Amino acid sequence: MVTKQIGIIMHGITGRMGYNQHLVRSILAIREQGGVLLANGDRLMPDPILVGRNAEKIGEIARRHGLAKTTTDLNSALTDPHNTIFFDAGSTQMRISLLERAIAAGKHVYCEKPISETLAEALRVAALAERHGVKNGVVQDKLYLPGLRKIAMLRDSGFFGKILSVRGEFGYWVFEGDWGVKAQRPSWNYRKAEGGGMILDMLPHWRYVLDNLFGEVKAVSCYGATHIPSRVDENGKTYVADADDAAYATFELDGGVVAQINSSWAVRVRRDDLVTFQVDGTHGSAVCGLMRCWTQHRVNTPKSVWNPDQPQPINFFETWDEVPDTQAFDNGFKAQWEDFLRHVVDDTPWKFTLREGAKGVQLAELAQRSWAERRWLDVPSLSAL
Repeated sequence: MVTKQIGIIMHGITGRMGYNQHLVRSILAIREQGGVLLANGDRLMPDPILVGRNAEKIGEIARRHGLAKTTTDLNSALTDPHNTIFFDAGSTQMRISLLERAIAAGKHVYCEKPISETLAEALRVAALAERHGVKNGVVQDKLYLPGLRKIAMLRDSGFFGKILSVRGEFGYWVFEGDWGVKAQRPSWNYRKAEGGGMILDMLPHWRYVLDNLFGEVKAVSCYGATHIPSRVDENGKTYVADADDAAYATFELDGGVVAQINSSWAVRVRRDDLVTFQVDGTHGSAVCGLMRCWTQHRVNTPKSVWNPDQPQPINFFETWDEVPDTQAFDNGFKAQWEDFLRHVVDDTPWKFTLREGAKGVQLAELAQRSWAERRWLDVPSLSAL
């Protein structure tokens, strides 16, 4: 067995997502386990170089984790032939120009979603990657969640019969930043000018979840809202929160499935998890969160009778059975990183390309139009654009 290195340029790892999920729980975790196992039995060891504008910040992160390579000069990292992959988890507004530079330098590219703020930009960078023949990918981590993987297993087994509808509830209360309680999310999330907004943040997620698990999205109706118009930023300064902090969307899926997903940073949680999905079919239903999943088959469904004059006699939560963990589930971000690394080196199958990521941007763009125009909009096939 041979262990070989692959150089990875990592940009945007000073942010919460880039640092926690991509650097620590993915790349560093892969290094700690001895690399990624390849088809020929060799091991592939990620060799990251941290890139950012603030030398002190990336230097401190590198020292904390025993990493040797940092730079504020992206060009030098891109011209180094040792570096094979460019990864970006920085701001959406910078992403297109960074990806274009990396692609022009012949690097394979992998990035967070959304890949851009507009569909036109997303399609342009996807086409650029295809013309240059570089492998490319976008993070679609929700498909790797244990809860949704259990839903996929139930679907593949025929448990649901004909799927009728999908209902999703996502969100939690993000504190305003006053009363001495700091907000859990960065202030740019709530500023339009900085690429903030719930629709652009979460509709790309719901696109790949719906497309891959329940049916391709054919039409969308969306209503957005800015429920909390004023917040306090990281420096204790009050600012106008003009981006949407909630989105209430309904989708028509291929095969007649109806999906409804509420997404809000202004909701208090009384459900099993911060995100839950309920799938109802003719033969059975399932509800999942991030990790756990419960089912109710037709033969185990209690017969409910509407009677507003008596207390409800059925404890509905007790009528569902939990799907057991029959395998160990790894961190979803790490699992997708491993798949992408194998795709780059072993040319294994890979579907989560920049063009797939463009579908998420398309849906967010159409959802914003739907809100502005107060109407349903069809979702055209990207092959027709």
